[in-house]
Amino acid sequence: MDHALDPADPALSQREARMRGLELLLSRQSAGLLQEPAPEGAELDLILDAGLRAPDHGRLKPWRFVLIRGEQRVKWADRLAEAAMARDPATGPAMGEKYRAWVDRTPLIIAVGAEVRAGHSIPEIEQVMSAGAAAMNMLNAIHMLGYGGMWVTGLNAYDPRINAWLGFEAPSRLVGFLAVGTPRPAPKDAPRPARPSRDQHTKEWTGE
Repeated sequence: MDHALDPADPALSQREARMRGLELLLSRQSAGLLQEPAPEGAELDLILDAGLRAPDHGRLKPWRFVLIRGEQRVKWADRLAEAAMARDPATGPAMGEKYRAWVDRTPLIIAVGAEVRAGHSIPEIEQVMSAGAAAMNMLNAIHMLGYGGMWVTGLNAYDPRINAWLGFEAPSRLVGFLAVGTPRPAPKDAPRPARPSRDQHTKEWTGE
């Protein structure tokens, strides 16, 4: 019998498990409509641990995660509304209500940032990219545990006030917020985003 096809081969079951895991990973997409429950306890620990496995040039461990959940979301919504008013008093009230609604319907928000070491031999961009890689690792873990997530940036991610409120004073900085929860059922007729074409994003280097 071909050893590679032997169903009793432990290595075969490991390969199959890896392929199933990869297929699950390839089904990940952003989930904008979320509901309770959000991961907690051991599941949340796994998600955070996945973030801590991001590439880290120089072993600087720049990743910092701030959890916003439970009753603290109301206070956080107030802060976002305050920041919106400070940025633009004309549009602040409307934007503040928009942010309040977003926080209210998001069971868990994970603010992801980089504690940047300015002047280090490791360029600052690599430290920030490491935090971005941590965010992606967590999004993948969120999906593989059966939850939904979306990486949110926008004005709030770049606002110095909001960065400071979360402990990311320059040169440290936020890379964004992960909105986390259980995906709401999509309408049956809702179109599913097509996977990007590999050929449109890949080419061979020919040395020229």
